[in-house]
Amino acid sequence: MKPAAKEFRVLNTVTDYTRFYGLPAPAHPLLTVIDLAQARCLPAVTTPVVQQLYTVALKRGLKGTIIYGRQSYDFREGVLFFVGPGQVFAADPDLDVSELEGWMLVFHPDLLLKYPLGRKLAGYGYFSYQTNEALHLSAREEELLNGLLLGIRREYELPIDGFSQDVLVAQLEVLLSYANRFYHRQFLTRGAAQHDVLSRFEQLLTDYFAQEGPQPLPTVQHFADALHLSPAYLSDLLRSLTGQTTQQHLHHALIDKAKRLLLSTSLSVNETAFQLGFEYPQYFSRLFKSKTGLTPAAFRFSAQ
Repeated sequence: MKPAAKEFRVLNTVTDYTRFYGLPAPAHPLLTVIDLAQARCLPAVTTPVVQQLYTVALKRGLKGTIIYGRQSYDFREGVLFFVGPGQVFAADPDLDVSELEGWMLVFHPDLLLKYPLGRKLAGYGYFSYQTNEALHLSAREEELLNGLLLGIRREYELPIDGFSQDVLVAQLEVLLSYANRFYHRQFLTRGAAQHDVLSRFEQLLTDYFAQEGPQPLPTVQHFADALHLSPAYLSDLLRSLTGQTTQQHLHHALIDKAKRLLLSTSLSVNETAFQLGFEYPQYFSRLFKSKTGLTPAAFRFSAQ
């Protein structure tokens, strides 16, 4: 007998969001600014949701911890977190929100359709992070973001005119740019913990390519899962520490193993490709040449 499917609520619009959580109706059809202190007296909503919206929230004052992904965080200090469209989010029914404070920005992707920020958003990896990778703010950083939010709130509360959306998007871009800066600061200042992730990643990579026999092509998702991180967060962390993304690390290790096979075995180029996990040898040859400047056959010949 199959287990019952888990119920999810899909929130497609900003109005869907505010109605579902019992919040005030939005003053703008594509964006709302929420004072989290207003949520203290609302009934808990534990139904998991899939929201087709962007959320940026700064929370503090939760008693105890909140579970995000595979880790728990204490929200007594300011923590900024991000949720992108299509992500699942659920509240912990045991959480004490009696002292909750902070703010939340919820906006629809259509808000940015005609603006460069809509294209830039793909470069802000924090929207695809798992929520266990929240941004921990210093007091000074929190103060700065609160000031930016105040500017957005003031514009949001004005009557909508022909300039409203331009101003809101411009202010939102400044806030997200600062968040991007602070995330990269976090990568650099977490020090030992982040370098421990790097060491574990390098060991996983070494062990993976030390295996004998045919192996499936390594994926970023495989290593992210092994480290209990999201692919986007792992790539940003590695780039901040090494200058290379996860995919670049995988390609480097893959080409190193390909070179060893080409020089130390009698496998044909096609057999080498299959050994490395390539379904189509031409893809292997194309990648090898892009990384070394030589085809696999030319590399083998040059080493004779």
